Amino acid sequence: MKILFVHQNYPGQFLHLAPALAARGHDIRVLTDARNPRDAGFPRTSYTFKAEPVDAGATRLGRNFTTHSDRGVIAARAARKMRAEGYVPDVIFGHSGWGETLFLKSVWPEARLIVYAEFYYNGVGQDVGFDTEWNKAGFDQVMIAQGRAAHLGQALLHADGGLSPTQWQADTHPPALRRMIEVIHDGVDTARMAPDPDAVVTLPDGPTLRAGDEVLTLVNRNLEPYRGYHIFMRALPEIMKARPEAQVVIVGADGVSYGRAPETGTWRNLILDEVRDRIDLSRVHFTGHVTYPVFRSLMQVTRAHAYLTYPFVLSWSMLEAMSAGALVVGSDTAPVREVIRDGENGLIVDFFDVPRWAEVLTEALAEPERFAHLRAAARRTVQERYDLHGLCLPRMIAFVENQRPG
Repeated sequence: MKILFVHQNYPGQFLHLAPALAARGHDIRVLTDARNPRDAGFPRTSYTFKAEPVDAGATRLGRNFTTHSDRGVIAARAARKMRAEGYVPDVIFGHSGWGETLFLKSVWPEARLIVYAEFYYNGVGQDVGFDTEWNKAGFDQVMIAQGRAAHLGQALLHADGGLSPTQWQADTHPPALRRMIEVIHDGVDTARMAPDPDAVVTLPDGPTLRAGDEVLTLVNRNLEPYRGYHIFMRALPEIMKARPEAQVVIVGADGVSYGRAPETGTWRNLILDEVRDRIDLSRVHFTGHVTYPVFRSLMQVTRAHAYLTYPFVLSWSMLEAMSAGALVVGSDTAPVREVIRDGENGLIVDFFDVPRWAEVLTEALAEPERFAHLRAAARRTVQERYDLHGLCLPRMIAFVENQRPG
């Protein structure tokens, strides 16, 4: 088949799927944003999109839809050029999050369109109003969140099917749309993300850490409240007081992936300023972004790995940490509970309970042997439910190939 992948930051979730389909003889092409610096590895068509400022007073709840539908228009115009040159895909697989798929059926009505339905915004029961310290739970916020889902609903209504990576993320969609969605995770390469008792990692600021060392880790794309950075940092003074040899490694940049930016500065510094006079900063290592091999080594070295999230999209990093044999201490939120069972394959702590975070992480650092069985069970969980080559990739390939027109 001719299969077109659409993603403004390709490959994204299609990192393994596109090459696997190509290896099975399918003709793969990519439609992506011109600013995407990554090599697609396949014939690529780029569109140029620059979001124009939107008048907040004029559009109100439509601001988000305006931006994403504008991107969809630009993507559709690029698709029309592809059609004019004779290209007609059998299957289009695109991420619905940025509006790129909205009008592709108008260009290629004969193609099967499937969308990666990662998350559906709702006014209640999810991220909105969960953490009232940073996100007020007023009715305006409820309406704004519901309005953010407009383009996601339209994308699925115009598609032939959808795919979500977790049950909980699929279930964020309204029942009428949920029926269109199949749940298949992107998959974890458990052979690559495996325990290594000889793992060593040297941090940019000098320390060399080895498996068996007293290491505590937190990994986010960006350090921000959505991923519990503030809770983790507030627990650190008690942890570091109790464990004077512990080294703390915090991976993540200073941008904002989700939610709002702080009024001034960065979330990293804003929260750090709360605790900096009560922690030994010589033992706290902010790395920014790291390469995948460094991340893997950190997960093989860490004695305790904290993972916190609002009720929102589950990070790949949590499953990869479990696959590498890390002891994951996760927040008691729905995305985490889908995977981690407290005391069986990890530990669960109430998201907001700072003293309990300090207590559990301190115990994990102090008594690694006590939790060895949880590490082994965590890896088994990922192997049995999320293994890339044995489970997820074959299911995803079948999902796409079953879309064959006619």
